[in-house]
Amino acid sequence: MIYAAVSSSNAISSAIGTVFAPVQKFSNRISDAVTGTLDMLFNARDYYEENQELKNELAELYAKISDYTEISQENDHLREMIDLADSADGVELSEPCTVIGRTANDIYGSFFIDKGEKDGIEYYDPVVTSSGLVGFVTEVEYTYSLVTPLLSNEISLGVYCVRTGETGVIEGSYELALDGTVRMVYIPLECEMTDGDIVITSGYSGNVPKGIVVGTAGSITIAPSGLTRVGIIKPTVDPFDLKTVFVITDFDGKGAGYETEN
Repeated sequence: MIYAAVSSSNAISSAIGTVFAPVQKFSNRISDAVTGTLDMLFNARDYYEENQELKNELAELYAKISDYTEISQENDHLREMIDLADSADGVELSEPCTVIGRTANDIYGSFFIDKGEKDGIEYYDPVVTSSGLVGFVTEVEYTYSLVTPLLSNEISLGVYCVRTGETGVIEGSYELALDGTVRMVYIPLECEMTDGDIVITSGYSGNVPKGIVVGTAGSITIAPSGLTRVGIIKPTVDPFDLKTVFVITDFDGKGAGYETEN
């Protein structure tokens, strides 16, 4: 081996390297294992402290992400409130209401929100999102309320078609709720409504402001009486897919209507 180290003969060096290569690899493995074990024994305290520092940094990062998410959601809610307020003059909105629970096995999708009497919520206040009308508050407690969506057979609401101006009343039913739709009745026989027409609140009842989007028209057929037509309306808001809503606590003309919607 000494001769090979000082010899200029490449053949001898190559031959010796070939013979001892397996031994050298085995020796390196043992050396690495021993070195790693000794490193863990002698530096365990340093590794522990470093690990704790990383855990603390990770916890701080999670906290920042959580704060950012909360602030972002608050900003989204504020923008939505501004958009809703700008779209209807004289409308006062509650703070964002979080959906905190749902009525079990309710085909209509009724749900509870975390705002109640202490927040200025009253019976039959309209509930909305930026997409349109959700339904109405039907039970009010001090700290929470129950919202009944438009799909319910308890809701009756005056509406009209934006394009044609034709009026009617929407009402829910168990059968229609299975398809996520409601019925628009008392449509004039000579109506010009077609699929896709937008239907909004008429505001005649005094229970809801005029001009809030309710849904879009589907099929229009002649009523069994033959005197009017009936339309299928698809609400723009799915009550089963809500996390945050707003309650209209006051608006111009509240309580001044003549139409019964309940």
